[in-house]
Amino acid sequence: MKDLSSLLKALDPDADLAQRHVWLIKLFEWIRGDQTSSPAAVARVQTFVDAVQRQPEVQARLQAWWQTLSQTVDITPLLADFGFAPRTAFVSELAERLRRKMLPGTPETVDASELFPLVAPTRFDAQWMGALEEPLITQLTRLLSANPKRDTLHWQYNLMDALTYCTAQIRATGFAPELRLRMDRATPDARAFHALPADVEELRNVFFRPERDEEALQAAITRYRERLDACRQAVNSIYAHLEENGISVGMVFRLRQLRARILRVRELLDALLSTKPAVAALKLLTRRVVIAQEGKSIGALISANSTLLSAKVAERSAETGERYITRNRGEYLEMLGKAMGGGAVTAFTTLLKFMVVGIGLSAFWSGFWASVAYSGTFIMIQLLHFTLATKQPAMTAPAMAAKLKDIDSTEASNTVEDFVDEVTHLVRSQVAAVLGNVCMVVPAVLLVNVLVQLLLGRPMISQTEARHVLETLTLLGPTLLWAAFTGVILFAASMMAGWAENWFVLHRLDSAMRHNPRFTAVLGAERAARWSTFMREHISGFASNIALGFMLGLIPAFTGFFGIELEARHVTLSTGQLAAAGASLGLEAFRNATLWWCIASIPLIGALNLGVSFYLAFRLALQAHNVSGMNRARIRSAIWARWRSHPRSFFMPE
Repeated sequence: MKDLSSLLKALDPDADLAQRHVWLIKLFEWIRGDQTSSPAAVARVQTFVDAVQRQPEVQARLQAWWQTLSQTVDITPLLADFGFAPRTAFVSELAERLRRKMLPGTPETVDASELFPLVAPTRFDAQWMGALEEPLITQLTRLLSANPKRDTLHWQYNLMDALTYCTAQIRATGFAPELRLRMDRATPDARAFHALPADVEELRNVFFRPERDEEALQAAITRYRERLDACRQAVNSIYAHLEENGISVGMVFRLRQLRARILRVRELLDALLSTKPAVAALKLLTRRVVIAQEGKSIGALISANSTLLSAKVAERSAETGERYITRNRGEYLEMLGKAMGGGAVTAFTTLLKFMVVGIGLSAFWSGFWASVAYSGTFIMIQLLHFTLATKQPAMTAPAMAAKLKDIDSTEASNTVEDFVDEVTHLVRSQVAAVLGNVCMVVPAVLLVNVLVQLLLGRPMISQTEARHVLETLTLLGPTLLWAAFTGVILFAASMMAGWAENWFVLHRLDSAMRHNPRFTAVLGAERAARWSTFMREHISGFASNIALGFMLGLIPAFTGFFGIELEARHVTLSTGQLAAAGASLGLEAFRNATLWWCIASIPLIGALNLGVSFYLAFRLALQAHNVSGMNRARIRSAIWARWRSHPRSFFMPE
């Protein structure tokens, strides 16, 4: 049905529900054409109007069809609820978007919110609908309606019903315990939700009064708008609470939905009060096309509702990352000493890893117990206040980005200069940490190998295993690819740490440990208080170390099952394994070119571990602090300028 004449012949107001709606879908398809030109679509609308006006019989059928459509299809859900989740929850909205993507819709419906996406399914519909001018809209109105006054009143009743529905949803969401308990009760705005139904009911009574009192109407409108503003202020006070007490994706989703509903009410109120109802109606429908397109993206939903959580995770990581940045010679030497301690403990990690491999378990259980070994020794490093170098960048990146909060201020040049100073401090800190780890893990592994030789009469690993280590670490293989992938693992571990700390704070577990009767009955009040403080300080580190250990151990096992065989190359662990291999092969190993290729790969593994994890974390932190692309270019230029003028400052303290 590609020509207009066939389309008009098929118009039947007495057809069944589905066929009447299919005709509307076909009409919009004809108007869209090839979707290349909005003026062309507008011209087709004008052609449709002219063709119907020339045929009174067709116009009568069209008006009968329109009257049937307006009486059978409920437009209130389209006006009030279109674009919102069926339930105020992130998971339900995610499931709803998946359902819309996977399951087709049917025109056999009386719900306008289900029919509308079938009628106007493309963003081009918003373009040509927005291009319709008022004279053409007026012609369309006269063409469709045999009784314009009746249809206008029907439209206003639908708008008022939508307003009432939206108001009820706003009130219900505002009364949700997880939001209401976080509102600032010191202001009267927190009780604004209570009076919303009375305000909208008063507006309805005044608006539809036979002899309308304009002064009373304006008073009702003003009161309703002020109440909505008070509700918005109450919602804003929740954000301040979240900054102090943690957030969740579900809570952010509720807040976004609540703010969007308040904006929807304003939109509906403007349409209700408009002196040009047809123009206002078309504007609302055009907006619904855009909302439908925005509502299709699952990635956009996740991104929009995780931004604030990402920002909070970045801030949590920033608090931890400050500990890893050294700014003077004393702190630099202290970092070097902590890194050497971390390298010594990693020697035992290497031993445990080879012991697990030597048992000959299946891939999963070998990876699992290797993960336990990694996690246990990483936690030991944390509790001994030592340092594992590669864990630092993903923590320090948010701390660095936090320095850029005021980059758009009048003192932006000082902010950038201070940031470059921090970059030099950071690079020096990483150099110290890597040097301490690598330089200490080698003698520590050799010492452990001597102890094993004395106790068992053989080296830590056999010569066959040693040659396999050399083959896996050589620079001529995929070592650098695995090193970059390990940087991604390190970043993921730091994000899990930030998330775990935010979750711990959000659910007030430190307070629960301190005051819950079960804890105090078992531990005693003083010990419970100490455990509460201890867990609040170390929860981030525990989460990071456990996540990192299990990803290093289990990712190769899981990916190997699917034939991908992703591996990890951690600079300190790789150095320890290389030292163990060298100890097993003896001095003759230095005549083997493969050993030198492995030694050459160590600094590159370290650079990729550090660089990739820092880049990903820093990029996330820049987004969390809304640093623009222009400011990022300024930062890069300033860093390169410092590198050219004072390269030594990136490696040694003043």
